[in-house]
Order: sequence, then structure tokens, then C-alpha cells
Amino acid sequence: MARKLRRALKVVTKTFEDEFHHQPGTLPGTIIIDADAPAPIIFLIDYNQTNFTREQIATPEECIPYLEMETISWVDVQGLGSQDILQRLGRVFDLHPLVLEDVVNVPERPKTEDYEDQLLFIARMVVPKERTCGFYSEQVSLILGKNYLLTVQEEPEHDCFEPVRSRIEKAKGIIRSQKADYLTYALLDAIIDGYFPVLELYGERIEELEEEVIVKPTPQTLQSIYQIRRELLQLRRAIWPQRDAINSLIRDGSDLISEDVRIYLRDCYDHTVQVMDMVETYRELASGLMDVYLSAVSNKMNEIMKVLTVVSSIFIPLTFVAGIYGMNFNTEKSPYNMPELNWYWGYPMCLGIMVAIALCLLLFFWRRGWLQNSVPTKRN
Repeated sequence: MARKLRRALKVVTKTFEDEFHHQPGTLPGTIIIDADAPAPIIFLIDYNQTNFTREQIATPEECIPYLEMETISWVDVQGLGSQDILQRLGRVFDLHPLVLEDVVNVPERPKTEDYEDQLLFIARMVVPKERTCGFYSEQVSLILGKNYLLTVQEEPEHDCFEPVRSRIEKAKGIIRSQKADYLTYALLDAIIDGYFPVLELYGERIEELEEEVIVKPTPQTLQSIYQIRRELLQLRRAIWPQRDAINSLIRDGSDLISEDVRIYLRDCYDHTVQVMDMVETYRELASGLMDVYLSAVSNKMNEIMKVLTVVSSIFIPLTFVAGIYGMNFNTEKSPYNMPELNWYWGYPMCLGIMVAIALCLLLFFWRRGWLQNSVPTKRN
């Protein structure tokens, strides 16, 4: 049973349990492109307090004129399916080979690396699924420079950055008057806040499972509990190192991050702690559901055994009576050999006695409370 559940719950997409490993002896900085990775799409947002530009560009070299200006440039690369474009991107932004390796070879553990004139932050972004309980997960790499921010996503279909793009375009808040480090904070904050809608869905699903486990537990219920526990474990493995990476930005410091932005990062760190608390709470609830499920199944089995025991207890004396009158002693040999076999009303009287015995036993079981259902009924 457990083996079938593990096969049914096998995740076909990459997770943290499928960590990337180089072959022994591979040169440092080697990048390997997944055959299923989508082709990269490059978007450029360039802005300052007065000007704003947003466009899709075809080649990484088109970023160079914007990087030479005093404006803030956000280059968002969505997709990892072209080694040529990624290597050209590395040359345009002068990326260290190890940075490019961490960006391309997914999944990497969330972390932060300081390369003097660049700061690498690898995060895990989750987006809730629309119709089912679950989430899309992808790696996002943020490379912060003096006046630019380069972000690289695994795929172009899902992200949680649209509110930040809208704030830049509509000049809401102070983002247009800040440097690239504030943009980095805004994106990190959007990534962390993206965990809350996912966790809300899991909270609702766990409440539904609690009622289902108590009222009508089924093997599908057990499968749902296993699936939730597995997905919550993935969330925990994503947010735990992310919290440490943000704390490292606050504690260690970098010339690319100002003191003012470091204060904002403290709020981002607080959000990661809240997410961790929610994940741990839901994991404990899911583990408790497993115990409740086992208890409910055991109670259901006890109810079945109780019904069978009551039925057996009723038929035992009836079988005894029927067995006595099935011995067929010859009444002609002795007047003591079952004389009631010759009675005119012997057969109806025997059936009546058997019915009376059954009714008396039912009354006795009812008075003792043995016929009551111990499993709570569903409440409206």
C-alpha cells in the first residue's frame, strides 16, 4: 500500500530531492542545459525618476547602451534553453563562470555570494496553482550590479514580479527614486510574499481533510495527506535556506546594498520567519492528521467487529437450540428422548422461543449501550 502511494506521489518535475550534480572531474564553471528548458526571453526595464522604458529585446548585446547610462536597468531573462544566449549574457555582464554555473545548473540551494562588484542571490519562487492545491516552483537568480539588476528565471510562464513592474511603470512609492539595491529588495519581498497565498490554500485543504478524516476516511484521504506532507517539506526546504541568505545580506553587508535598504531587508527577513512558522505549523497538523486517520480507521474496524460480535452473540443461543432439536432421538424407545418432538405446537413454540431469545439479547445490548455508534456523525 505504501509503495503504491509513493509511486503515485512521485514528482515528475525537478525538486530539491533531485539536486543537480556534475559528473566527477567536470571543469568548474561548466554549464549544462536541460533539454526540456524553454528558450530564453529577455525583457528590459530601464528607469529613473522621470523616464521609463519597457521592451522585449532579442539579444543580450542590446542591453549595453542602457548599462552605460546613469539610469537603473532591470534585465529579466525568462528561460534557460539556449547555451549561446546565456554565455553571451555572461560576457555582456562580465559574470564569473561560477556565477553562470549557479544560474544555469538548476536547482541550486538558495544562497547569496559576494563577487565584489556583483552580488548573487539565488532564491526559490513559488506561485499557487489556479484550480488545484499545489504550486509551481522555480529558481530565480538575482545578480545585483552598481546600476543594474539581472534576474534569470527557469521558465516564462509563472512569476510574482508583475506588481513590482506595475509600481515601476506607474511610479508608485519610492522605487523610481531608489537605486538597484532597492529594486533587489522589492523583488525579494515579492518572492517571499508569494509563499503566503500558497500556504493559505494548504490551510484550507488541511481543514477539509480534518473533517474528512473524522467523518469518512478513505485511501484517497491518506494519499492526500501524504501529498500535502511532501509538498510542505518542499516549501520548508525552499524557505529555510532563503531565510539564512537574507540574514546574510543583513549581517555581512555589501557595498552594493545601502544601510537604508538593509533596514527594508529586515522586514523581508521577518516575513521569511512568518512563512517558516506557518510551514512548521501545517506540517505538524498534517502529521497529526495521519494519527487521526489511523485512529479513525481503527475505530471504524472496531465498529465493524462490534456489529459482527452482536450478530454472532444473537445467533449463538439460537444455534444451540437448533442443535439440540437436530439430534433426532427416537421417542419410541424412551419417554425421555425429547418428548416435545411429538407436541402439536412444538415447532411454532421452538421458533417463538428463539425469537424471544433474540429480542431479549437485543434489549440487553441496547440497555448496555453496545448498539450505539461510537463514530461521530457529520454536523451541519
